Amino acid sequence: MISFLSVILIGTLLLMLPIATKAGETTTLNGALFTSTSAACVTGLVVYDTYTHWTIFGQIVILTEIQIGGLGFITIGIFAMIMLRRKIGLGGRELIHDSLNTLGIKGSVRLVRRIVFGTLLFEGVGAIILACRFIPEMGVKSGIYYGIFHSISAFCNAGFDLMGYKEPYSSFMSYVSDPIVNITVMALIIVGGIGFIVWEDVLIHKHHIRKYRFQSKIVLSTTAILLIGGTILFLIAESDNLFSEMTVGQSLLAAAFCAVTPRTAGFNTVDVAAFTGGGALLTICLMFIGGSPGSTAGGVKTATIAVIFLQIKSYLLGRRDSTAFGRRFDEGAIKRAGIVVFVNFTMAICGCLLLLLGQGLPFLDVLFEVFSAIGTVGMSTGLTRELNTFSQLVIILLMYCGRVGSLSFAMSFTERRGRTEKLRYPEENITVG
Repeated sequence: MISFLSVILIGTLLLMLPIATKAGETTTLNGALFTSTSAACVTGLVVYDTYTHWTIFGQIVILTEIQIGGLGFITIGIFAMIMLRRKIGLGGRELIHDSLNTLGIKGSVRLVRRIVFGTLLFEGVGAIILACRFIPEMGVKSGIYYGIFHSISAFCNAGFDLMGYKEPYSSFMSYVSDPIVNITVMALIIVGGIGFIVWEDVLIHKHHIRKYRFQSKIVLSTTAILLIGGTILFLIAESDNLFSEMTVGQSLLAAAFCAVTPRTAGFNTVDVAAFTGGGALLTICLMFIGGSPGSTAGGVKTATIAVIFLQIKSYLLGRRDSTAFGRRFDEGAIKRAGIVVFVNFTMAICGCLLLLLGQGLPFLDVLFEVFSAIGTVGMSTGLTRELNTFSQLVIILLMYCGRVGSLSFAMSFTERRGRTEKLRYPEENITVG
């Protein structure tokens, strides 16, 4: 939590420098803090268009924060120690375990190496593909720069873009029917948000899915269900609205992008403010779920939702245990999943209430904005630019808590380290449900 706060504060100071803005003026403290928090927490909500307001210096500051926020300060710090050939003790390995939500400390140093080199590989490939698409349109220098910027932003699930040179706050709307840009960005989002533990399983076991860890199987199956199901539901919800004038192929591509990007990426190829009620609600649900544990994504995570869903299913069927893939879920995991969902949902509702009381904004727009912030997504109906100082501070707090508020953050409220309960009170039943 302190490391993320430090990155945010340093980024705020740098973004307040006159050299960071194209107007050559000092950005307000609120504006710089909001942008820095959004970048470090890989959210993507902005009060200024990234292209029109910030210079190359300001954009690089934002991009650096995105990379640090995506990988995590601990991961980068441990990797630097590895490069300097410093010995990583148990304390360092425990930090890796806590920051990446791994299942144990065994192989944690090796995992850090794979994370950093894998990140460079995926971002590099994505940058090359996007650069090849942008160079004919923008020229060599701009094309390469845009390829690098958007590859890092997509892989880290940040949602920051430089497409304001066409129209401010337009994201990738001008590329709605471009398969190269859409597929590349979607692939980077999915790979970045799938989780580093899953990476390791795929790298070691390749296509032998039966040998994958239990968590990897849960994450991959849940991700597939959300992507396929989300695409189908968006096709249904927006067929007579945003997709009405598109061909079948264009509609399928746009619907797939709509299903992928709320998983904490924040880009959009269609007008988010023009969603139907069904499309908006579906987006909010996907933003709340987010990506997978130990990834660059936010949200309550796919594994958390899977655990809760399977536990409910087992309870309704009268089964003792919650199971999947021939394995039984740990009771502690079920309790932690409930805590994570409850904490995030409670924070979101409190955020909605504060914005509605503090500024009197449209309810659906507020709901969309708040869940986008707590899920570190970055999608907005345009409300971000209308927020007053108090509302901006609420969104800043939600983005920060959403990024550090993963499983470890939730457990910090309930886990008593180093203490054991010597006394247990008598048990008594109450009626619930």
